[in-house]
Amino acid sequence: MKLENIISVSGMPGLYKLIATRPNGLLIESFDNNKRQFVSVRKHQFTPLVSIGIYTYTDVAGLDDVLQKIESTSADQPIPDPNDKADQLRAWFKTIVADHDEDRVHINDIRKVIKWYTFIRQHAWDMVHAGDEAGKE
Repeated sequence: MKLENIISVSGMPGLYKLIATRPNGLLIESFDNNKRQFVSVRKHQFTPLVSIGIYTYTDVAGLDDVLQKIESTSADQPIPDPNDKADQLRAWFKTIVADHDEDRVHINDIRKVIKWYTFIRQHAWDMVHAGDEAGKE
């Protein structure tokens, strides 16, 4: 799974494709309407999804591995709604990352992972899987 060019931008909903970097900001593209725009580093913070991990008791699980696990188990275990009760979300997430650190991984983090997976599945699944099939051959 390739998450290198997908970023989250503070103050802006959803995820964006990174097009280019500038000294004073980034050029990004919306997955919804392919509209490009410049966003300033003075006003926003940027988080590449590839840099995000889920705390476990022994290490950190990469977000790409977590999203892949969600995909592989989604047929057997339906993905919950992000607005479900906290105990339901936690129980589901234990099936995805069994040893996640419950003190450091908050319910809002689990909700965000679900929202990101749903968004990527709907808008950018082909992009994050580009080259996966070539590597399997």
